Amino acid sequence: MAETSAANEIHEAVLNVYDGKSNEGSITFVSIPFLQKLVAELVGTYFLIFLGGVSVVVNNNNNNIITLPGIAIVWGLLVMALVYSLGHISGAHFNPAVTLALASTKRFPLKQVPAYILTHVVGCLLASVTVRHIFTGKQDQFIGTLITGSYLRGFVLEFLVTFFLMFVVSGVATDSRATGELAGIVIGATVMLNVLVAGPITGTSMNPARSLGPAIVWHEYRGIWVYMTAPVAGAVAGVWVYNIIRSTDKPKHETKKGGTSFPKASSCCCGASK
Repeated sequence: MAETSAANEIHEAVLNVYDGKSNEGSITFVSIPFLQKLVAELVGTYFLIFLGGVSVVVNNNNNNIITLPGIAIVWGLLVMALVYSLGHISGAHFNPAVTLALASTKRFPLKQVPAYILTHVVGCLLASVTVRHIFTGKQDQFIGTLITGSYLRGFVLEFLVTFFLMFVVSGVATDSRATGELAGIVIGATVMLNVLVAGPITGTSMNPARSLGPAIVWHEYRGIWVYMTAPVAGAVAGVWVYNIIRSTDKPKHETKKGGTSFPKASSCCCGASK
């Protein structure tokens, strides 16, 4: 009887989780709301990379039928749709650089960063595997990012476009004075603009996971260090510069436990064909 009672107590403790809270002395592995956030990030990251990657493959296999502007529109619309559909659930990061940048300013719980980053990488890996299995043989096209020219130029460009994106995200999605309802449109438009400008040179990654997933699946690691470092540095710099010039007595949007609250959604994961 004692063993049965102890087992029931542990079972109740594990199930009794909500909003990241549990009774004192209970055993909690993961809260249901946080698990929902991870699923939202996984699904969002997967479809962002899958549909964006398919646009690159179709373009390369059909004599640039979509064109660079078309690919830019695809990524911009994808980001906008996912921000509006998942932003209120998980914050719509889909990008380790975004997660790290928000955590550096205490707008995202530091203890949840590893889980978010792992989810982003897994989502990109699954999407890359799916694309490669759908388009085989002569249609098999690398959907990752490669640098045209020097790595230094690629680093600077990736830093600047990610800085600009995160600066815009901070302005429209984390500042109480901004029109939050337009956040998804503005962020999507910024992604589209960055792809148009940097796509032919770096592929416009702005996202370490977006570049790492295809690199692992296609075994193509040239310049990967640029995509692992420049977006993170650019995102952190962008969010901190905006915080410096924010200067307001009005209260900031409150951050919900386990993620940013909508419209504090932020998403910047994309890549263009060259």
